[in-house]
Amino acid sequence: MARRPRRNHSPAFKAKVALAALRGDKTMSELATQFDVHPNQIKQWKDQLLDGVTDVFDDKPKASKAPEIDVKSLHAKIGQLTLENDFLEGALDKAGLLPSAKK
Repeated sequence: MARRPRRNHSPAFKAKVALAALRGDKTMSELATQFDVHPNQIKQWKDQLLDGVTDVFDDKPKASKAPEIDVKSLHAKIGQLTLENDFLEGALDKAGLLPSAKK
């Protein structure tokens, strides 16, 4: 029995299936055969829809999901890596293992 390749469903399709599950007109197995999706997947999408419903009526503006960048720690990391590279370059140069030293 050949396995079906993994499918990626669009958010619109997921919403359509989850709303159909919320209506309750059909059972999960009927919806699964209608949309050709496993019943567990329909349940997950339905739960995601119910969890996200509160955000629709939220008065607060949506916060950006990008994490705050700590510039100070990034500069410290860059400095540390530069020191390590310089040290290793010097050590390899003394040992004659750098390509530039093989002239």
